[in-house]
Amino acid sequence: SVPVSKLRWDGKLVISPPGGDDTPFVYAGSLVVQGQGLARVLRTGLHTEMGGIGKAVQGLTLEDSPLQRETRRIVRVVFFISLVLCTTVTMLYVVLRGGWLDGLLAGIVLAMAILPAEFPVVLTVFLALGAWRIAKARVLTRHLPAIETLGAATLLCVDKTGTLTQNRMVVSKLMANGTLFDVSENSTELPEPFHSLLEYTVLASETAPFDPMERAIHEAAKNFLAHSEHLHPDWELVHEYSLSPELLAMSHLWQAPHGEHTIVATKGAPEAIADLCHLDAAQLHALMAQVGRLADEGLRVLGVAKALHREGSPPAHQHAFDFEFLGLVALLDPLRAGVKQAVAECHAAGIRVVMITGDYPRTASAVARQLGFGEAAALSGTELDALSDSALQDRIGSVNVFARIAPAQKLRLIQAFKARGEIVAMTGDGVNDAPALKAAHIGVAMGGRGTDVAREAASLVLLDDDFPSIVRAVRLGRRIHDNLRRAMSYLFAVHVPIAGIALLPLLFGQPLLFAPIHVLFLELIIDPACSLAFEAEPEEKDVMRRPPRDPREPMFLLRAILLNLLQGLGSLVAVMAVYSGTLYYGFTVESARTMAFAVLVISNLGLILSNRARGTTGAPQAPNSALWWVVGGALAGLILVIYAPSVSALFSFSALSISQLLMAFAAGAGCMLWYELLKSISASRRAGHA
Repeated sequence: SVPVSKLRWDGKLVISPPGGDDTPFVYAGSLVVQGQGLARVLRTGLHTEMGGIGKAVQGLTLEDSPLQRETRRIVRVVFFISLVLCTTVTMLYVVLRGGWLDGLLAGIVLAMAILPAEFPVVLTVFLALGAWRIAKARVLTRHLPAIETLGAATLLCVDKTGTLTQNRMVVSKLMANGTLFDVSENSTELPEPFHSLLEYTVLASETAPFDPMERAIHEAAKNFLAHSEHLHPDWELVHEYSLSPELLAMSHLWQAPHGEHTIVATKGAPEAIADLCHLDAAQLHALMAQVGRLADEGLRVLGVAKALHREGSPPAHQHAFDFEFLGLVALLDPLRAGVKQAVAECHAAGIRVVMITGDYPRTASAVARQLGFGEAAALSGTELDALSDSALQDRIGSVNVFARIAPAQKLRLIQAFKARGEIVAMTGDGVNDAPALKAAHIGVAMGGRGTDVAREAASLVLLDDDFPSIVRAVRLGRRIHDNLRRAMSYLFAVHVPIAGIALLPLLFGQPLLFAPIHVLFLELIIDPACSLAFEAEPEEKDVMRRPPRDPREPMFLLRAILLNLLQGLGSLVAVMAVYSGTLYYGFTVESARTMAFAVLVISNLGLILSNRARGTTGAPQAPNSALWWVVGGALAGLILVIYAPSVSALFSFSALSISQLLMAFAAGAGCMLWYELLKSISASRRAGHA
């Protein structure tokens, strides 16, 4: 946003101010920054320009994440399967054994064993705790499914100023009369030829600046020109020419206390200043060559000129002055700490980083090269407008820097990237960025300098406007997805023996092994294990050294489902072998049930430990205390239900001898060996396939 003069009403005539806007409209949300304003309301609400942006944002609906859709489909399918099986079991029990009540209980046990009630809970808990973990990385989550999408992001579209850089300008170099002066932080003396250049640069700036560039100019003047005749706090600003799209230069007219003439100071884009000074072709060529060299160092370059206004009212246009070219001021916006390393980390993780900026193309390309963006040739907004949608999609495959981009063009870029199949994360801060932020798979608004509209449209908000925070969020997103997949795999595997135990004794003519209370006890282990213990698992060592996952890849791959089924079948075989064997050798039903239940609990704990994260990073990791609370609580609960008489009676258990308990532990340990064997075979097959 830049200040712009508007039309003024003078009696019956509308008069355009010098350098003013040709339209008389003052848009909703505008601020009067100088003078006075009186306006007649012509449009309100959705009919204003800001309302139009709101309608554009409303038209972009938020989609359910792939995981939400997949979980919903899985739960629906399993629900209908369990409904059919439970009805079948109830009818079989009635036909084979008689008794509707017992048959109904058998059906309820099977329903409790099969229904994946934990899936929605796990999804909700993981995303909620994920939002908490990401908030600790200085990123707020406004749309929970974005956490899952982070792990699949293939493209990061980022602003340069304030995100990759500090948005804290410093004067780096000065050029006057063909001589270049390198300003360093330790410099205390400025050569005399550069005094006038810096003096008029200050005069062409606001007296109380808020723009980082003008603040840097004032800071340099304070360092080099203090206590000299080149600073003029007693001069009076009598007229101002603002920047306009037609002329990227601003001029201030100053009146000295005892001066005969008005002093004119101007600064702006070098090509605009060259035009005001009427440089010839040779001078212009030499000037733009120097500007190009400075821009190639990643510097923002301003031209500075001066003039005298001898008498009368200020002219309508800046071209009326006879300007004298003074030189160039080059400013540096330092890179944020850790940005280069964060970009390298993205590249190692298979994530492409794209810069979208309003800066001069050569400046943007230079910064991109410093950050290691790879191919850094810039595509300008003018070139972008000349491309068709299909041509743009082809071109952006090899362009990582987009310069002189207007906010309205960002939405077209995002849509083009999405059409190429990219999973896009985009940063933005302005009102006009809102449609693009909402169109991106992951909109990231700036919390420090961002507007309310941008934050409302975004999925994530950076509290410190820092690019490395986005990368940390991506790392956490990948970790969350990995742990979510482990939890879902565990749920698939653990329900196999529970469902089998509810069904097989009926088919084999054995006493029913489980009642609803037994399944409820197991749920006290399963629920915290899948929602808390797995969520707290540390990240894999290669979490940021592998390409993004394919967003079309389902959470439940056939290979993984088969592995989980085999794991569950191993546990089921162990439990049924112990149950059938103890009944065969004359143990009471209570003793057989107790031993089988102990084997199932221990094999369940082995399944949890087997599905943990493997090969964590070398960095120190906090111990997964939630996991050991679950394991310790499960073992303590098992001892309680076996050896506390009042509790044991509720479960229809009998106390086990030490040898029987050790036998149950041995069977559970055998299950864990089975799990490890299956995982080793699966890992070997994946490695061979790769």
